[in-house]
Amino acid sequence: MARVEWGNQGRGKWGCSYKRTTLIVCSINIVVALYVLRSLYASLYVYSDSVVKYTPDQIRKMEESVRIRRAAEPVELIKLVKKLNRELSGEGMIVELPQHFKQKITDEILQRLKTLSPTANISEQREVVEIWRKEKLNESKLLTIDSTAKQEEAEMLVRALESNWAELSEEIGLWIPDEIDNSEHDDKPEGEEELEDPILPGRPLPPECHAELHTDYAGAAVRWGLTHHKESAADCCQACLDHARRAMPGEKKCNIWVYCPTEDGCHSPDIYHHKHQECWLKYDEKPRQNFKDKYPQSYRNSHPTAPFVVPWVSGVVSA
Repeated sequence: MARVEWGNQGRGKWGCSYKRTTLIVCSINIVVALYVLRSLYASLYVYSDSVVKYTPDQIRKMEESVRIRRAAEPVELIKLVKKLNRELSGEGMIVELPQHFKQKITDEILQRLKTLSPTANISEQREVVEIWRKEKLNESKLLTIDSTAKQEEAEMLVRALESNWAELSEEIGLWIPDEIDNSEHDDKPEGEEELEDPILPGRPLPPECHAELHTDYAGAAVRWGLTHHKESAADCCQACLDHARRAMPGEKKCNIWVYCPTEDGCHSPDIYHHKHQECWLKYDEKPRQNFKDKYPQSYRNSHPTAPFVVPWVSGVVSA
């Protein structure tokens, strides 16, 4: 029995030592973890504040590196490139041109513009100024060959007139507006003609003709237009008036005249080709229009050769 108790006491002793060891290891791990967290937090804090401390030796090396890099820069080459860029872009040419040169240029351009008529348009003004510029440029180029003191001024003037003319024009106050295009926007459907009042040749139509442009009247023909031509619409109207005056009792008197004023002829739904200056004399108890102003789209769909605008000129007179 004594041996058994000794064994139990031994296991208790070793068990207690194992727990103590575990606690010590865990404590060490916790301390190490806290230290690591503190180090990380401190580094993040320093990074966020951008606080970087350099030693005097590091600062000296950085200054030496900057000095060496600056010394290695091609300063003269950089200056030359900047100068070439300014010359190619025309930068500073207006400033370099003497004031008396600008005044002389202004006076010469004004003298050229005064030679134009008061009604000269913008294109003519631009053309005169451009002719002067080219003549002055050629004259200045010839002076650059000379070795006199005027050579430098001539070279400046050549650069100003050749590559910097827009800036120079602005500097001397020369401004010619762009020519305005007053053309109207045509937004009508493609293939459609504009409804315009034609200029009827011949003498003016008297009021009793009651002329209606772009109008075709129906009615029974009292004079066949295919073989009846007149020089003008007024003559056609007069023929209708004369027919009504000379008509015998019981005959149909002309009270409608229809005239074709277009040189290409006039469209009609019949089978005939109606020519220029056809004069139709018609009668209708109650005159009515066949077509007015424009042919309807439905009619044009069934008559592909029909124009957009009615070409005839008509009138209703008192019988």
